[in-house]
Amino acid sequence: MKFKINVSILFYCLIAGNLLAQPYMDYIGAGHNKGITITASSSSGASTAQKTMDGSGMNDNLMAASRFLGQATIGANSSAINSALNMGYEPWIDDQFTKAPNNILPTMNSIWSQIEALDPEAFGPYALHFNYAWWQVNMTNQDLLRQKVAYGLSQVLVTSINSDLRDWGECLSSYYDIFINNAFGNYKDILLQVTKHPAMGYYLSHLNNPKTDLENNIRPDENYAREIMQLFTIGLYQLNQNGTRVLDGNGNPIPTYDNDDIKEMAKIFTGLHGGVVLPCPDEPLPPQCTCWGGNDPAFCDPLPRTCCWWPSGPEFGNSMYVLDKTAPMIMSNDFHEPGPKTMPDGTIIHLPNNGMGEINAAVNWLFNHPNTAPFISYRLIQRLVKSNPSPAYVGRVAAKFANNGQGVRGDMKAVIKAILLDEEARSAQGYLAESAGKLREPFLRYTHLAKAIPTTTDKGRYWNNGYNFLNSTRQHVMASPTVFNFYLPDFQPIGDISGADLVAPEFKLHNTASSIGYINEVHGWTIWDGLMYSWEGSWPEDPDNAYLQLSYFENINSDTESLINELDLLLTHGQLSDETRQILRTALNPMNWGWDNGLKYRTRLAIYLVMISPDYNCVK
Repeated sequence: MKFKINVSILFYCLIAGNLLAQPYMDYIGAGHNKGITITASSSSGASTAQKTMDGSGMNDNLMAASRFLGQATIGANSSAINSALNMGYEPWIDDQFTKAPNNILPTMNSIWSQIEALDPEAFGPYALHFNYAWWQVNMTNQDLLRQKVAYGLSQVLVTSINSDLRDWGECLSSYYDIFINNAFGNYKDILLQVTKHPAMGYYLSHLNNPKTDLENNIRPDENYAREIMQLFTIGLYQLNQNGTRVLDGNGNPIPTYDNDDIKEMAKIFTGLHGGVVLPCPDEPLPPQCTCWGGNDPAFCDPLPRTCCWWPSGPEFGNSMYVLDKTAPMIMSNDFHEPGPKTMPDGTIIHLPNNGMGEINAAVNWLFNHPNTAPFISYRLIQRLVKSNPSPAYVGRVAAKFANNGQGVRGDMKAVIKAILLDEEARSAQGYLAESAGKLREPFLRYTHLAKAIPTTTDKGRYWNNGYNFLNSTRQHVMASPTVFNFYLPDFQPIGDISGADLVAPEFKLHNTASSIGYINEVHGWTIWDGLMYSWEGSWPEDPDNAYLQLSYFENINSDTESLINELDLLLTHGQLSDETRQILRTALNPMNWGWDNGLKYRTRLAIYLVMISPDYNCVK
């Protein structure tokens, strides 16, 4: 920004000179720049400084709008940036609140129907088809903010294709839709729906979780009870409302629960099983002894069934294979732990013969725990804005979580506004702070490029399999290695970051393999023109892929400064450094080819170099 100061000084000096030496009134700028030489303290700013004089380069606000959408979306193009600038940030958020949700499940079902029609023997739908649907939705949608929040929530309340869930695309899609549908709703509803969804029930093993049976050495599974406390609500240690830990008299953090509390909570999450059974794929059979044992009474089943091995309705113990994996789990009180259950603060939950009521009561207790507001606020700030929010920032957001101003707790709209409009998120003064910004996670680098620059497809489809990118960078939507996400919120890479007692979660994914893998991916997107790949087309006769539409740059790709400035707007939010700009000039200026493909290659190289630069990957 040094050139702005110099230009401003020059501007006022020239005005003063005119007032003293000229007998008429005039003004400088917007075309009145004849005979004026523009200088800037940085040569990289000369082009923009000249534009400031001629009225075409007053783009600080445009860059700020780009930065805002870098936080509020998974990627935004020039039109979206101008829209946010013209509307203002809060009106833009309010407008986004009105956008209808674009769900994954119906899109996946449509995609699967098309695939199955061409190949009735195809396996699916599975994780591949979830990926197809996710990309199709997010490349064609208008609900930009909703989808960014949903993606963030999917990293807090984690299920993953790195389990048998990979075989059930409808289950993955339905689960992700919880976050899309409730991104602007209430966090309590998210907790309840996640708790009762078969994806989470299977992933954290409270589906078909039975009550205590000491005779057979059976006790309630503790997996979900532990994680709903540790990861989804209250965390490991008592917190102040600004997210800092409460300390005891010896200066030690105070745990929020212990192993006995986990055992008590586990009793709550018993008795749940699948809510809807799929139709039997075999021919219907009458309820008589017609299979497996002939007429032997030992093999007879008096219950009406559609076939000899398929349940006719929901029962405790039914496996995922026979369930409608989009329907919420239901309660079988016969398998729910009886008796009172004690919460960590001594609260007793006891609703005889009402297991679902006890689950609702436990979730309500967790939701209203004083830790939940700062715990979730901190994680959402990390997903949207920065890795190291100040305690004051966390406190302001947590206050909105606790009360949206109308007595409502957990209002996601209020929380989102508090995060994105906070002075710590918006103020330019924070750029140079040691704690500013974050490492842009690999998957959001991918989506950002795909959304920022226009794309074209062979068939109007964005059916991206995503597996190459996952293998290269170890990240893709819903592909976390564990319930602890791709990285822990408090991860500290060894070196200057840990030395400054800062955290940088995304650096957990950054290693010698993934960093080179990412560079190779960018090379493929840009130089080799392979942004997305479907497995449904047959290359090269019938491709089904997506590409960058470089005609967007045709009016500026021969002008190095204009090209750099446009990429700075679209990709780095006005934060390209002098050093990176000079590297780009050195690489691009010799490429003064007048032919069409030459200019396109020049543009490809420019995008490639920006995408692998520290200025892009470390966003502030």
